Amino acid sequence: MNKLLLLFCIIFASGTLAFASGGGGAEVDTAGLTGSFFGILSVILFVSAYSLVIVEEQLHLRKSKPVLLAAGVIWVLVAITFNNMGNTHAAEVAIRHNLLEYAELFLFLLTAMTYINAMDERNVFQALRSWLVTQGFSLRVVFWVTGLLSFVISPIADNLTTALLMGAVAMAVGGSDKKFVSLACINIVIAANAGGAFSPFGDITTLMVWQKGIVQFTEFFAIFLPSLINWLVPAAFMNFAISKATPQPSKDHYVMKLGARRIMLLFLVTIATAVSFHNFLHLPPAAGMMLGLGYLGFFSYYLKKREHRNYDVDDNPLSHQTYHAKPDPFDLFRKVARAEWDTLLFFYGVILCVGGLSQFGYLASVSEFLYLGLGATTANVIVGVLSAIVDNIPVMFAVLTMQPDMSHGQWLLVTLTAGVGGSLLSIGSAAGVALMGAARGVYTFNAHLKWTPVIALGYAASIFCHLFINAKFM
Repeated sequence: MNKLLLLFCIIFASGTLAFASGGGGAEVDTAGLTGSFFGILSVILFVSAYSLVIVEEQLHLRKSKPVLLAAGVIWVLVAITFNNMGNTHAAEVAIRHNLLEYAELFLFLLTAMTYINAMDERNVFQALRSWLVTQGFSLRVVFWVTGLLSFVISPIADNLTTALLMGAVAMAVGGSDKKFVSLACINIVIAANAGGAFSPFGDITTLMVWQKGIVQFTEFFAIFLPSLINWLVPAAFMNFAISKATPQPSKDHYVMKLGARRIMLLFLVTIATAVSFHNFLHLPPAAGMMLGLGYLGFFSYYLKKREHRNYDVDDNPLSHQTYHAKPDPFDLFRKVARAEWDTLLFFYGVILCVGGLSQFGYLASVSEFLYLGLGATTANVIVGVLSAIVDNIPVMFAVLTMQPDMSHGQWLLVTLTAGVGGSLLSIGSAAGVALMGAARGVYTFNAHLKWTPVIALGYAASIFCHLFINAKFM
């Protein structure tokens, strides 16, 4: 971890990290500000905050706290700098732009997280897990099934939720077989990240690209095959390290609660609404998602009344299932409260930090170094590698704000690399970090690192596949 932190700091110090997010509309001459005291201090603050994020598991310090603090201080420095230059409104204009960017992302994610929490409370995921662990599959079959399901579910449910669900299945089936659990977790992380790369709903980075209007909803499917190859190549190598033994099937049994299927249907309708808002009405997708939250709100009212009226613990056969106690009334606002607030606030801190750094002029110099000096293809491949070390959210947000002059194929390439590049290291994606916590001591940084060469092979194969099949867009 110390080596990782050192590499992280070197990247920032060399200027590659100035990945700043663009500030939006503030007409200020930032020439020379990159070398100013406040500019350098802002970079140091961001590096320090992100270093604390990397060692979150060791410090037990929520990742949102350091970036929230850094974001506030950086914008104080931005405002002081602009005021000293005689422009008292530029900082306000810039931060309002960043707040609008965040508000759309926040509302979209809040609705998605609420639906996921509602399905979780209705035992949707538990029922799927229960079915998988009672089938008596061999370890090798479970390895492929959990990987395939991770690839299929993550485009809708996001890679973090998918990884936790499939990781729980792998641990339930594998039991004390640490080698299997470790390999299955690596496979799940790669598959979840790859599946999320070709869907606007699969990852924060793809969501940002879609909301910016750079890649349309159906155009994401152009990188489906490269994403699939990104998972299949390392999975094929790991397959030979998996035993064919068949573990004792579990007897756990969960059934879905009242309304579970209708909530799943409403989630799909909500996604369709968000897509329609964006494609046909030219409204922000977040507005469509909030309308979908209204769907769930009215259904939750019906569900609460129905459960209160009909549930009888003595007579209801469901009362004898695993969740035998009478459930609490379905409450929409409890599902909202259970959203990943640490994650949502972390996004706020990242967007504001990167947006503040851009006001000191780092954006232009980094864009020139990467996209003019190295070329778009090389730069986009580097972006994917950096997303494994830093995090794909600030990296992609920075690229979106730089708005380098690239072909449509190059925008698809950076969407692919930022989405799947995080699989190179266990800390490179939310899915990997979450599974390290869930399978503590079994799925570790070093365990994942041992397979990084074959994961990198899959990364390279996916890039070559994209360059070949999408050559007309390049």
